[in-house]
Amino acid sequence: MPRISTLRITRSHKIATAVLVAAGSVTAIAATGGASEAQTPQARSSISVEPVAAAGIPTANDAAAKKAAEATAAKEAAAKKAAAKAAAEKDATEARSEKQAANRSTERKAVTPKKFANNLDGWIRESLDIMKKKNIPGSYEGLHRNIMRESSGNPNAVNDWDINARNGIPSKGLLQVIQPTFDAYHVKGTPKKLTDPVANITAAANYAADRYGSIDNVDSAY
Repeated sequence: MPRISTLRITRSHKIATAVLVAAGSVTAIAATGGASEAQTPQARSSISVEPVAAAGIPTANDAAAKKAAEATAAKEAAAKKAAAKAAAEKDATEARSEKQAANRSTERKAVTPKKFANNLDGWIRESLDIMKKKNIPGSYEGLHRNIMRESSGNPNAVNDWDINARNGIPSKGLLQVIQPTFDAYHVKGTPKKLTDPVANITAAANYAADRYGSIDNVDSAY
């Protein structure tokens, strides 16, 4: 065979060999790089990942902020509740004070005695005031009429001639009442003295109400 052909075959062979060797180096490099990048599951699990707020997923910072906001809201609610309680207690205290003041005012009015003149008109009017409280019937006219007939308006008048006087228990006072009758019909709140004008009138009116229905029904000795 001609020599030139041998030379061509040899050159072609060398080129092909070089190409194969180069290709193998590239493959080896690729294989080496892949091995270095590959990691085992254990290695991957040790990598820390920072939380990221993406697609509406809360981060650790979001949770802390929410917790702080809730704590602040709770404090504000507690403060409002305490303020409302304090206001209610203040209102209650003021209401009690006003009620106590009103009660004291009422008590002062209740204990303030009425003023009546120290004469026949005043005695009758004071007696009528007591009679009204004790539900004892009688009028000014009825009392005055009987007083004028019995004693002429003298609170110290004494009958020393009738049967009662002869029995040792004379009739006395404005409405000429004997002691046993006065004692039986004495009205609490008046003096326990037979000749006291108001006590005498009130006891006599109480007796007349029991015996005749009212002092107004009496027109003679009773």
